[in-house]
Amino acid sequence: MKILKLALTATGAAALLVACGGGETNFRGLLLEPAVVLGTLTAAQINASTTSSGLQAISGVAKCDVKIVALNYYTPGVNGDRTNASGVMLVPTGSGAGCTTAAGLVAYAKGTDVMKPRTLASTADPETFLLAAMYAAQGYAVVATDYLGFAKSSFSYHPYLHADSEASSVIDSIRAARNAASSVGANLSGKVMLAGYSQGGHASMAAHRAIERDNAGEINVVAGAHLAGPYNLSGSLKVTNAIAGVQFFVPYLVTAWQKVYGNIYSSVGAAFKAPYAGWIENLLPSPTLTYDTLPYDTSTTPATMWVSGAKPGEALPNNARDAMFQTAFITDSQTNNSNALYLAAKKNDLLGWSPKSKLLLCGGSGDPTVPPAIHQTVMKADFDSRSLTNVSTVDVDASVQYVFGPGHVAPTDPTTPAFATYYGSYHGTYEPPFCHASARALFDLVK
Repeated sequence: MKILKLALTATGAAALLVACGGGETNFRGLLLEPAVVLGTLTAAQINASTTSSGLQAISGVAKCDVKIVALNYYTPGVNGDRTNASGVMLVPTGSGAGCTTAAGLVAYAKGTDVMKPRTLASTADPETFLLAAMYAAQGYAVVATDYLGFAKSSFSYHPYLHADSEASSVIDSIRAARNAASSVGANLSGKVMLAGYSQGGHASMAAHRAIERDNAGEINVVAGAHLAGPYNLSGSLKVTNAIAGVQFFVPYLVTAWQKVYGNIYSSVGAAFKAPYAGWIENLLPSPTLTYDTLPYDTSTTPATMWVSGAKPGEALPNNARDAMFQTAFITDSQTNNSNALYLAAKKNDLLGWSPKSKLLLCGGSGDPTVPPAIHQTVMKADFDSRSLTNVSTVDVDASVQYVFGPGHVAPTDPTTPAFATYYGSYHGTYEPPFCHASARALFDLVK
């Protein structure tokens, strides 16, 4: 610990003074501790892995080695209070063409996470590896936030799908990466591209909107690629059929917004049935649970498996929702435009803004978790209503079906294992690489 204190950089020392000082407001993005290089993935290692997994056909051959750097930085909490978030910076290096020239910075927001200790600052994290293969190994620098409430963050909970705090976490990760750059050998061009997948698509678009509105003189955003994100949250509440994964996405959202706004329900029992009402408010994110151990059967406790052993893509979504939630709570959110959950969703919708830089929406029309018909299509129509010419959209479903569909078609019989496997893996496994490839194609035009 003494060695760490002695090793504080000028930035880290300034951050420490801000943390202790009276009334300072310029803490955002300062490093709480020095950036640490955790290791380097060589281009050969990346190529071996992408070859064996089949990813290389999408990612391309790695040109650069990639340094993996741990960041811990100051950022505000929901109410503007000083707290911190951690994350990872990926730095291209090596002798390949374009690996040491000034690099554009891809600021990335991750998908929904239920595991509180998880950090993207890891040489073994699969999402970090995907970012390394798709972007950093091709000459981009990358910074990706763990968000509030995860890993090293001292914030007491994760404000799930809360647009303003998602945006500030992403924006301050950009500042943190800039503050760390010289100490980890990063050469940044000043151009910034935003990307995010699933929850991260919501977070990256919220950051895109906030930067162009409030920080355009500081952060030069040249493009944003927002991938399979839930942009139309209020519209999603009106849909009567539950999404795949409802048993963790919706409780996560409801309990997080209760902590943010304080009025989503009058008592936890008014929203959730027993036994969930007894422990659901503090379940997510969890130090111990994973997607395979989250419960929703009414006979279970938090440590048990899904009902009948089913995994997220195999469970019947409406049954899961109806087992967890009070019927009146769900019905009112679907039908009452003065409902507190609906009004909170309206606050966190991303409709109604006009990007100045290039913007890409990407998703797969077969996605059962974040259906494009509810989110991507509505978002694109909203942009089109203002005659924007800098917005494009991509549907990767044909690619997903060609690579993963049995016989190159999506299975249609929900009683078959093929259906459960295909749709259970669609959003989390099949769709992301194709959308990242579309994002990189956009970034290559403006980097």
